[in-house]
Amino acid sequence: MRLAFIGGGVMARAIIAGLKDAGISADIIVGEPVENQRESLQNDLKVETTSSNKDAVSGADIVVISVKPQQLDAIQADLKSTLSKDQTVMSIMAGVKMHTIGLKLDHKKLIRVMPNTPTQIRKGISAWTASKEVDQPVLDFVRDMLQAIGDEIRFSDEKHIDIATALSGSGPGYVFVFIEALTDAGVELGLPVQTARDLASQTVLGSAALQRESGQHPAELRNMVTSPGGTTAAGLASLENGGFRGIIADAVRAAFERGEDLAGGK
Repeated sequence: MRLAFIGGGVMARAIIAGLKDAGISADIIVGEPVENQRESLQNDLKVETTSSNKDAVSGADIVVISVKPQQLDAIQADLKSTLSKDQTVMSIMAGVKMHTIGLKLDHKKLIRVMPNTPTQIRKGISAWTASKEVDQPVLDFVRDMLQAIGDEIRFSDEKHIDIATALSGSGPGYVFVFIEALTDAGVELGLPVQTARDLASQTVLGSAALQRESGQHPAELRNMVTSPGGTTAAGLASLENGGFRGIIADAVRAAFERGEDLAGGK
């Protein structure tokens, strides 16, 4: 399978590195306008690079659009004039719907993927969907590719990708703020900064792993650690009084609504 990445940023690098680490056979070329970025891709990931998007697209089975959503118009002409109907276009641009991509590129074989930043350490999760025109071998390859950088969930309804963007795509940002808040609280009470940060990050990591591996509902696990009248009960009561659940729900809703705005060009 020949892959052409349009843009060689962080997410493109994560996917390429995941493919190589997993031993998935792929011929990769990256279209990247910045010279030092091309040199870095060549040296670090041993992939072919070019400054020309047209050269990158030519002969590729899958064209991965890995630029910022605001850059789509800038690359539109190159892609539209070069794509053939047999090629599949895969987008990892947040908020850009397949309908928009299809119209701008006059193309039908489309895949939309929303990965998140933990893909950089092969611990991500990618939500994805595809148009009915995409061939099964391409779907199988994309599934394997996404599994090489973490977990993947394929949806038949593209609206679920927009929701996943607000939840798992933006979610690491919420988690990092939570780790930061736990750390600050520990420091305020007297812990050294690095010790507080280690305690906070490992607590989040271990708690998430326990929930995934046990398969238990988060509420069951919460009850297991909450003794009547104990320290956890007091802390949880403070979170509830502060509207913690509502604040998280509002954050996800705000991210979803912003995604809809971006999709509409706002």
